[in-house]
Amino acid sequence: MTARAEAELRRLETAVTAIAANLVDLDDNPARKELDKTRLTGRTAAAWADATAALTELWDGYRLLTEVITRAQQLRDLKRPSDAERAQLRHEVLGASITLSVEVVPLAQRGLLGPGQVHTTCTPAQLLSAMEAAFATAVGVATRAGAAWDRLLPAAAEAATALETVRGLTRQSGGSTATIDQADRLLGQFTATLATDPLGVREADLTAVRSLIERADAERTSAGELREVLTQRLADAHRLAAELVAATDEAHAAAGKADGRFPPHEIAAVPAGDLRPDLAAIDALAAAGHWPLISARLSDWNRRARERLTTLREGAAHNGGLLAARNELRGRFDAYQAKALRRGLAEHPQLSPPALAAREALYVAPCDLAAARRAVNAYQDALTATIAKDGR
Repeated sequence: MTARAEAELRRLETAVTAIAANLVDLDDNPARKELDKTRLTGRTAAAWADATAALTELWDGYRLLTEVITRAQQLRDLKRPSDAERAQLRHEVLGASITLSVEVVPLAQRGLLGPGQVHTTCTPAQLLSAMEAAFATAVGVATRAGAAWDRLLPAAAEAATALETVRGLTRQSGGSTATIDQADRLLGQFTATLATDPLGVREADLTAVRSLIERADAERTSAGELREVLTQRLADAHRLAAELVAATDEAHAAAGKADGRFPPHEIAAVPAGDLRPDLAAIDALAAAGHWPLISARLSDWNRRARERLTTLREGAAHNGGLLAARNELRGRFDAYQAKALRRGLAEHPQLSPPALAAREALYVAPCDLAAARRAVNAYQDALTATIAKDGR
């Protein structure tokens, strides 16, 4: 029986040496130190409270176990132990020699023969088993929390760097930062939770942050492409605006030449209005980076500008055509008169009235082109008839 006690004592001595080393290592663990100094929240706070209680039990158990081993070693090392001392050794090592707690029983709850105190005891082996469970609890919390910090803190820092990179590029391109701002808020919440509750943080939130950053980068790229396209369209619009200015000047010039020479209803009026302020407003949107608002406005401006350009050019052509038609009729009339002169019919009584009518229609303003054309045709017909009649 004594041999068994001595073997158990050797096992306890080995165990207590390992316990001491492991408790020191646990005290030096960076995650454990971080957990101790952090104001924890959520699941981690609850788990670390249990782990802290387990650590207290561990150190108390280590003290109790060390005391038992010390007493047992003193008994074992006696040169000539008595039977009572051998029995005491066996009790210390194999029996319920460790008092875990002493509770005073209230007088009202005692029987006449009942004890005033209740002692909770256990064997060293039982204490060692309980300490192993407590150690597993404390180590488990510290290990899981440390692993979460080691894995997620660098990942969060990497996400923060990517976020700021995309934010900078988005600002350079003049795009909206709404998506990247959303990612920033979510990342802030994630890192705040990670700092105080590593066991309760949702890694899916970090995945969501990465997705938002990727989406913001895609939006930035799309915004950049949109900006490039719209910048070209704006340049085209400014060229169109320059064409409008030139066409407006030409239309005014043509209308000015026709004014007073033809009836007002025959002259194409130059349309009022100026589209340049509308284009300037679109330029202001571009300068402010509101590219998504530009496309529809620019399309509408281009439509109106092209319609106006067509109207201006058609009006200028029409008014220029009035002068050209009048000049063509004058040329015809002059040619017919030259023909009459060659044939000696310039003063012919049959030709003088239509000649006078044609001249008045062509040279007295305002010129009614329809009437002038009829007058020239009448003079031509009269000349042809006179030549045929007189045989000249």
